[in-house]
Amino acid sequence: MKWGTMIDRRLFTRLIAAGALAPSVRAFAQTPAPRPIKRVRTAALDIAYEENGPTAGYPVLLLHGFPYDPRAFDEVTPPLAAAGYRAIVPYLRGYGETRFLSAATMRSGQQAAMGRDTVDFMDALYLPNAVLVGFDWGGRAACVAAAMWPERVRGLVSCNGYTIQDIAASVKPASPEQENRMWYQYYFHTERGRAGLTANRHDLCKLLWKLWSPNWKFDDATYDRTARSFDNPDFVDVVIHSYRHRFGYVAGDPAFDSIEAALAKQPKISVPSIVLQGGADGVNGAGATDTQARFFTGRYQRRVIPRVGHDVPQEAPMETARATLDLLTA
Repeated sequence: MKWGTMIDRRLFTRLIAAGALAPSVRAFAQTPAPRPIKRVRTAALDIAYEENGPTAGYPVLLLHGFPYDPRAFDEVTPPLAAAGYRAIVPYLRGYGETRFLSAATMRSGQQAAMGRDTVDFMDALYLPNAVLVGFDWGGRAACVAAAMWPERVRGLVSCNGYTIQDIAASVKPASPEQENRMWYQYYFHTERGRAGLTANRHDLCKLLWKLWSPNWKFDDATYDRTARSFDNPDFVDVVIHSYRHRFGYVAGDPAFDSIEAALAKQPKISVPSIVLQGGADGVNGAGATDTQARFFTGRYQRRVIPRVGHDVPQEAPMETARATLDLLTA
């Protein structure tokens, strides 16, 4: 049986019975109110998070990217909760109310830090394993966790494909079209870019939303609900480090050297995986994941969603929820 055939009927039957969907009308026309903020500590962070669904339900971790926050999953978590799963959405390091415990800790945004944070977060919540769902930075964190600690990951929904960085190969230029899409990364490589992000983070990140999701007509209120997470005191440092480290322009946190060494080998992902690709992704282009099946050695499927941009969960919440439930019920 192919994924997405029988599960659709079961999914929508459950949602209608739970009151999450009207039979012929999409339920989430109005954005749900944010869930109460909870907190848990790891060795390095006080991580703020939200959750929806029964605490005894099987856990699903939903990981946001840059420049987004848990609001990207507001319409994804209700179907998961209605189906009996525990949907947990942390604020990544540098976002919202998540805080570093020590001023001495490097404000790293490198991929190894994001992956390690994910597993440490699971440890703090006493979760032996979970399904991981992520996009952009959160998708990279999920890919890193799935590749490095597969025993902790029951399944992976990566909204932007295999995103583990090949830092050694970053010196190789991309096509002119792709280089143009990456202008903001080169901007952040400069001190002018740091100053620009510091002074203009609200408008700069809003511009990125527009460029990356050209068909998504979000309103100011939708953006502002997320943009308040960028007022985190570590936001700029974490973002700048992330975009400089991935090109090899700055060193990483020595605490993650062994993980980065393993990631440099471009490890395969063996857990069951579904890649969701926005057909109008303004960051990497719709064809970015065309040839990535080689990175997945477990059960794998790629789904292209027409007209959807980079923020797949917020632009296509039901498709994201459906993919997650397909993994959970396979």
